[in-house]
Amino acid sequence: MSDAPPFPPAAEPRRSARDAALQLFNLRMIAAAFYFCLAMAGARSLTWLTQDDTVGSWLLEWIRFTRQTLLTALSVLAALALAEALLARVRMRWPLAVRAVAIALGAALGTLLRYKVANLGSEDHEPLSWTWLTSTTALWLVLGGFFAALLHGLREERSAQARLAELSRQHDRLQAQQLEAQFSALNAQIEPHFLFNTLANVKRLYETAPERGRDMMGSLIAYLRAALPSMRQGMSTLGQELELARSYLTILQMRMGERLRFDIEADAALFATPLPPMVLPTLVENAIKHGLSPLPEGGRIDISARREPAGDGLLLEVRDTGQGFAASGGSGVGLANTRARLTAMFGTQAWLELEAAEPRGVIARVRVPLTGAARGAAAAAAGVLA
Repeated sequence: MSDAPPFPPAAEPRRSARDAALQLFNLRMIAAAFYFCLAMAGARSLTWLTQDDTVGSWLLEWIRFTRQTLLTALSVLAALALAEALLARVRMRWPLAVRAVAIALGAALGTLLRYKVANLGSEDHEPLSWTWLTSTTALWLVLGGFFAALLHGLREERSAQARLAELSRQHDRLQAQQLEAQFSALNAQIEPHFLFNTLANVKRLYETAPERGRDMMGSLIAYLRAALPSMRQGMSTLGQELELARSYLTILQMRMGERLRFDIEADAALFATPLPPMVLPTLVENAIKHGLSPLPEGGRIDISARREPAGDGLLLEVRDTGQGFAASGGSGVGLANTRARLTAMFGTQAWLELEAAEPRGVIARVRVPLTGAARGAAAAAAGVLA
């Protein structure tokens, strides 16, 4: 045992003297002392049992010796509780010495009390044996020391658990801050990437058909009024993403005409599924830019959202009939950020993959979890970013 105050730990606020005493001298501690003395007296009385003793006399002897040992145990416990009250009121340099003196005094007083109680009502007082007094006091000094050491270990363990819990809470707060910074950084990258490509489409239409370009600009302004708040949020939903994708494709149809056809199919029961913002519009924009735009005849985009066969995940697909994989192989800024944001929100439970379609084109497939734990984690992330 070190000289550092074992109770209370340095990290904890100082207790009042009354609280410090009651943490040791209470009904639970008294009951523990009683059962300990009952067991010790029973074991000791068995060594005194002879063939001439009856069960009744042995039980009486057991009860009597339990009473005697309990007096000493309670005396040691009370002395230690008073020492704790003193240490809680006055900060001392050697608290271990204070406890040791308290245990020694409690053991000595308890032993003398045992002698007095044993001779109550007896005309023939047995003389006090100093050998018995010394040995019994030493025995309870050792037992009291073990008891104090046990309490010290238990309180150190509780203090360590409290520190670990606080470290865990700090770790969670740091993770939440890291998640917020990660989302902010990724959104800062994907917003200009998405907007610049959209404005480039408007510019091309102005060069070829100014009247249609003005109409498209009006539609684009209305679209961005709805899309920009979603970009700034830390959370979107499947329903919001589908609506943005539909608006985006409608705007592009004004420029591409018959070269762009699209269809959206989704289960309305899945519309509340959480998603990172701008995931679906980014996949659609990637399919237009790298798949359909390079082809003179254009092509078709089909969007579908369905529950996995196992029922614990959402599969979101963007299928195009464009020219197929480009040289980038799906490693552009938009797709890279989409993968990073899915990982930041759902960990390994979500992913994005690209697959060649038949007879040509690309299928972009996103998987996100539908389990309650994943929805709770996503909701917590949304609360952090709110």
